[in-house]
Amino acid sequence: MRLFAAVLPPAEVAAELAVEVDRLRRLPGADALRWTGRPGWHFTLAFYGEVDDGAVPDLSDRLARAARRSVPFRLAVAGGGQFGHGRALWAGADGDLTDLRLLADRAEAAARKAGLPTGEHRRYRAHLTVARSREAVDVRPYVGLLAEFASRTWTVGELALVRSNLPVSGVPGEQPRYEVVDRWGLGAAG
Repeated sequence: MRLFAAVLPPAEVAAELAVEVDRLRRLPGADALRWTGRPGWHFTLAFYGEVDDGAVPDLSDRLARAARRSVPFRLAVAGGGQFGHGRALWAGADGDLTDLRLLADRAEAAARKAGLPTGEHRRYRAHLTVARSREAVDVRPYVGLLAEFASRTWTVGELALVRSNLPVSGVPGEQPRYEVVDRWGLGAAG
């Protein structure tokens, strides 16, 4: 299974972001980007790649512990940026970012302790991808509009383990499908 740990925005926050993304999609040149859909909007905490089915129970146990050791925290989708000269356009986060980074570190540590390869450690950068491109694209107008965006704030109360099912049809523009494999409440009661 292709897995990652994530924070999922609630439906009302996704709806607010959808209004903003619709505004971005009306800008000149927006058709040069592949826009992600609401079902794929998430803040990845740790990407695990292909995980053998036999390793999932141990990873899940360790993620459950990571969730119990983490406290609920406040978060909003706010601002934005780009990676790779416009190859990825993303919305950012605002709120208790220290707690979000700590949860990301714990999700990464869970993989290491479960024996999964984690690659090199990079400082966590909270982002929710809204568009991608195979080519370099000037996304400054999009980033400028995203800088003005802020969703309502919500309390993050759970950590999710998500499976990513990559497109197989070959249809241009087809999006990956995401399914939540498990979720754990943050805090001692989780």
